Amino acid sequence: MIKEFLAPVKDIVIAHLALQSSLCIGNKINIHTNSEGFPDLEGAKLAILGVQEDRNSENNFGCGEDLHLVRKKIYELYPGDWSAKIVDLGNVKKGAKVSDTYFAVSEIITLLLKKNIIPIIIGGGQDITYVNYRAYDTLEQSVNITTVDSRFDLGTLEDELTSQSYLSKIIMQEPNNLFNYSNVGYQTYFNSQESIQLLDTLFFDAYRLGNAKELENIEPAFRNADIVSIDLGAIRQSEAPANNNASPNGFNGEEICAISRYAGLSDKVTSFGIYEYNSKLDVNAQTANLMAQMIWYFIEGVNSRVKDYPFSGKENYQKFTVLLEDDDPLIFYKSHKTGRWWIEINILSDNKYKRHALIPCTYKDYTEATRQKIPDRWYKAMQKMM
Repeated sequence: MIKEFLAPVKDIVIAHLALQSSLCIGNKINIHTNSEGFPDLEGAKLAILGVQEDRNSENNFGCGEDLHLVRKKIYELYPGDWSAKIVDLGNVKKGAKVSDTYFAVSEIITLLLKKNIIPIIIGGGQDITYVNYRAYDTLEQSVNITTVDSRFDLGTLEDELTSQSYLSKIIMQEPNNLFNYSNVGYQTYFNSQESIQLLDTLFFDAYRLGNAKELENIEPAFRNADIVSIDLGAIRQSEAPANNNASPNGFNGEEICAISRYAGLSDKVTSFGIYEYNSKLDVNAQTANLMAQMIWYFIEGVNSRVKDYPFSGKENYQKFTVLLEDDDPLIFYKSHKTGRWWIEINILSDNKYKRHALIPCTYKDYTEATRQKIPDRWYKAMQKMM
């Protein structure tokens, strides 16, 4: 049973919660506590999961500690008009070896995925993204990962698994279930030209910080993701100081909350993680506050999902056919519910990538296609399916 891997939420947090309004989030969710025991997962839609593991976090030791500070801020907030049942499982205990912690995290996420419960992972280094990805092996399907990060975290093939080398492990290690990787908010001076070229060669998506700040450009990257991983180092230091790798540039608070909501709104996203929180560097719990608000917006997004992905039927979508001079026509779909756009990849019905045959896109992609410019999203997806 997964509760063997988990420590209950600290009594100090529960005592703090007793002083809060009965209407706040902490009094509306089921919490793993010493007094109440492990929460009932039946009917749960979302599960908060802390990870007390920092040994493979590069230059940010301590990022698995003091997660109770984040919980205090989450519990203090008031919920929106939410119907989804939320549970807090507590924290994954730090194993005798890092591999022990990884095993526990993988087992817990695997169970949650099988129960259709979305884990909200807080704490630990971003190497936990790799563990999260491996938990999808049991689903036997290819997955898409979107990270919000100033760095690609490729490392080298010889590097051990760390927060700054996990992506190369995802790309290279078997079984390879990765279909697409998207980086949102990379800063060029933190990444070599070779690594930027490598992502392009692999037909992955990378959005520089300046382009990513036009949020409509990056929304499809979250609509297309199964796993969303946010490194707090992608947020500017003045807004989230609790990260030893933070820098002056990055997303601001409003932008990262909007991004979190995009992740929640996506019908495909089934796990969400915020990593690299280092409480020793937090100022007046500012970063803990921001993390709590990011989680609030993610939950708000999940509760606002409208099952807008046109995979099984297209009767609620307007179809647009764009004729190209020297190629087959491009087919676009626009949702009547939300006005969001998709572009279709025409592949054989028995192709193993069939679940990726509809690529989220923007209205701008459609207008560019009408001017005979093939959208980059379509071209990259097509190359990976060939």
